[in-house]
Amino acid sequence: MATNVTAPIPGKILAVKVEPGKQVKKGDLLITLEAMKMENYIEAPVDGVVKDVKVKPGDTVKAGDILVIIE
Repeated sequence: MATNVTAPIPGKILAVKVEPGKQVKKGDLLITLEAMKMENYIEAPVDGVVKDVKVKPGDTVKAGDILVIIE
C-alpha cells in the first residue's frame, strides 16, 4: 500500500533528499521545505521504498500537496 507524504504548510522546496527506488526508514529526511523564513523537515512516516518524488528544489507547494509517494 502506498503512503502519500504531503506538505503540512505552504512553502518553497529547498532540498529533496530522496529519489525513486531509495529505501527509507520511518523518520528519514525526505524534503526540506521553507515556510515563513523557517526550514521545515519532512520525514518519512513509514518504512518503505520511494515510488515517486512529485517536487524539485525551487517548487512552491500548497498545504496538502503530495511531495513523495512511499510504497
